[in-house]
Amino acid sequence: MSFSGKIKEELSGQCPRARHCQLAELAAIAGMCGELREEENGGVSLRIQTENISVVRKGFTLLQKTFNIGNEIVVRVAVRSHPQRDSYCYILAAKGKSLRAVRNASIQAVCCKRAFLRGAFLAAGSMSNPEKSYHFEIVCDTMENAQYLRYLMNSFDMDAKIVQRKKNYVVYLKEGAQIVDMLNVMEAHVALMNLENVRILKEMRNAVNRKVNCETANIHKTVSAAVKQMQDIAYVRDHLGFDKLPDGLKDVALTRLKYPEATLKELGTLLEEPVGKSGVNHRLRKLSEMADKLREQ
Repeated sequence: MSFSGKIKEELSGQCPRARHCQLAELAAIAGMCGELREEENGGVSLRIQTENISVVRKGFTLLQKTFNIGNEIVVRVAVRSHPQRDSYCYILAAKGKSLRAVRNASIQAVCCKRAFLRGAFLAAGSMSNPEKSYHFEIVCDTMENAQYLRYLMNSFDMDAKIVQRKKNYVVYLKEGAQIVDMLNVMEAHVALMNLENVRILKEMRNAVNRKVNCETANIHKTVSAAVKQMQDIAYVRDHLGFDKLPDGLKDVALTRLKYPEATLKELGTLLEEPVGKSGVNHRLRKLSEMADKLREQ
């Protein structure tokens, strides 16, 4: 099962206790993948069509609990033929005058906003595999619905954005931390913990890679500097001779040739008269300048 599927499976098993929250979540599902119709006899019918059984399960539970109806709810399954596989389309239908309350649901309280976003994701949301990328989205059929959904998400300190994709409008989040917060808003706590585990592992791997890359770069830099120092010292030896050098420069030149892999700090301790790292660096720089002058001559 995909990560999105696991989230929806978790959300489908939750049902808010308050009736106003139940109405809010049902209003989101109906608005995203359903339709409310006024019947000729004065009644109201609700039809929800989806390929996700989790949406049907949640819609059935909400209708049953919110309006205390059971026999009036019908679930049908249609098979869609496909060259490679058959897919299933679930149709949930219910009738009753009280269903008008779904259209008039109030989304003002924080708990109702949470419930609405939960229903919207169940009906039209998806999330990428966090091991590959961070992407959370809900697809809307109109810009008006997308703007309202973005308003609800941003009321929880998100930075949701809208992009048009063909005939639809997609409200999305791409920051891992914000997606974690969004899962918390929808009360998908198991999915939240799974996502956090993935994020921690990815951050640890990235930190290790950065450290390895930094150490590799430092080693390369050190090796390159040591090779250059050896070349300069050899050039001074062959074109000038060490006997004409001051004792300090002669000492560091001979020591570097003898210990080509030593660090500056180690080199300083190996001299006849030990000096610090900065002192060794100063003498090696003098030798390099001397080699450059001899090359020019």
